Amino acid sequence: MIPGFWQVGGAIPSSPVDMILNATTMTQAVLIVLAILSLISWAVILAAWRQLNVAIRTASEFEREFVRAGRIEEAGALARRTGKGALPRLFLRALHFVSDVRVRNQQGRELGGGAPEARALTATQIEALRLVLDVESAEERDKLGRYLPWLATIGSASPLIGLFGTVLGVIEAFIGIASKGSGNLSAVAPGVAEALIATAAALAVAIPATFGYNIFANKLNRFDGMMENFGAEIIALLVREGQI
Repeated sequence: MIPGFWQVGGAIPSSPVDMILNATTMTQAVLIVLAILSLISWAVILAAWRQLNVAIRTASEFEREFVRAGRIEEAGALARRTGKGALPRLFLRALHFVSDVRVRNQQGRELGGGAPEARALTATQIEALRLVLDVESAEERDKLGRYLPWLATIGSASPLIGLFGTVLGVIEAFIGIASKGSGNLSAVAPGVAEALIATAAALAVAIPATFGYNIFANKLNRFDGMMENFGAEIIALLVREGQI
């Protein structure tokens, strides 16, 4: 069967499936591209849904345990025992930074002949700790959101790809009509309907991708806020325990 044969007076397609199977090669190529993008989109949606839900749940559970721990030794043991998640990594990174700074301060005082006081951190060093926590939080955010740009790209590019297929389909339909000299509605409608299939398929790809991107971007912003608040809790605990 010749693709697009009904455009010039052939049999009328009885279903969208018939229309797709007998579409022009260009329209079928566009639909294949859209089908691939749809598979990628749903794979990203499912993976992002699982990763973000696990990350938020794990962070919430650790933060509750962290608040109950009370002392820095208990919180450190909890973080090492948990072993995974953004918040334990943030806390352990802060402890490592404070330990390194205190050792260097002590070495500097010993070389300068000053009195040993290993716990004191300057205001600049405390601000550096904030920056370290911000960088660590950004890395965790980037790790969780590394696939979200795919959803944004698919959501914005799919309608353009569908429009491209529609325009080519309409051009093909009118070329067939002009070459055969048939301009009645029964000859025009199937060709235009075939062209619009690409647009419909593009919208079916773009709508879930756009919804998924917006939902997950919002979840990621919430998680970013959790990490920012936890960074403030870490510094407050270190101050309370006399570590900085």
